[in-house]
Amino acid sequence: MGGWGIQWQHSRVNDYQRIARIIGFLDEHYTDQPDLTVLAGRLGLSPHHFHRLFSTWAGITPKDFIQCLTLNHAKELLRKGESILDAALDAGLSGPGRLHDLCINLEAASPGEIKSGGTGCEIRFGFAETPFGNWLAAENSRGVCHVGFVEEGASAAALTALRESWPKAEFKRDDSVAARLAALAFDDSRPAETRPALRTFVRGTGFQVRVWRALLQVPAGALVSYGRLAGLVEHPKASRAVGSAVGQNPLAFLIPCHRVIRETGVVKGYRWGDTRKRALLAWESAKMANTG
Repeated sequence: MGGWGIQWQHSRVNDYQRIARIIGFLDEHYTDQPDLTVLAGRLGLSPHHFHRLFSTWAGITPKDFIQCLTLNHAKELLRKGESILDAALDAGLSGPGRLHDLCINLEAASPGEIKSGGTGCEIRFGFAETPFGNWLAAENSRGVCHVGFVEEGASAAALTALRESWPKAEFKRDDSVAARLAALAFDDSRPAETRPALRTFVRGTGFQVRVWRALLQVPAGALVSYGRLAGLVEHPKASRAVGSAVGQNPLAFLIPCHRVIRETGVVKGYRWGDTRKRALLAWESAKMANTG
């Protein structure tokens, strides 16, 4: 009995030393938001074994421990006068989301195609319900060319605006277009990495297209300021022009302009409504947390 007791005691001490090493590592590297596999690998354990061991000794899960460190760090930055956005970025909250976005292949119309107004082009369009309200979506042979949320009673106006943007195109209604796109964008029943790439076809100036492509690099669960987005397109002093380009985004949600916020961290200014913007961001954050 005594021998077993000594062996058990030594095992407990060794386990404590393992967790102490990980806690020390997290104190220095929590802004990297290391996942369970990385932490378990540092001790040569399986993720399941490590999770159980850490929870036993620390009293909370590894994920909750990292979140506490992150939150405390962000609070300290805020106390020092940092903006909400900068505090979040510095605390590691802007790292790549744990969920993959849709793979968007963004193709831009040529000046000639823009000038033609859609001559000889057939556009299929339709309306469908999404978790964030009704939307109007349209596609032609080149890809998805329009997506926009539609408020109740505004369907006719939304369709008129779409027709005016392609005045010489032939329009055919097909609600399955919008329903298929909504299912692809919001359905989590299949792993994101197995979803097919989505072809899109946009009309805009060269600068607008650069901004939209930069937006595609902002992952789910992350935020970017107008100033930082201006830096990404190599025009650091063009925040106002960047804001205008963001506001002209023709593909709601697919080009994630809802992830852009003001330098002060204020979540306002969204083409399809501030309430919807907050809902989209909350939905993405919840999904990321549930799969972390």
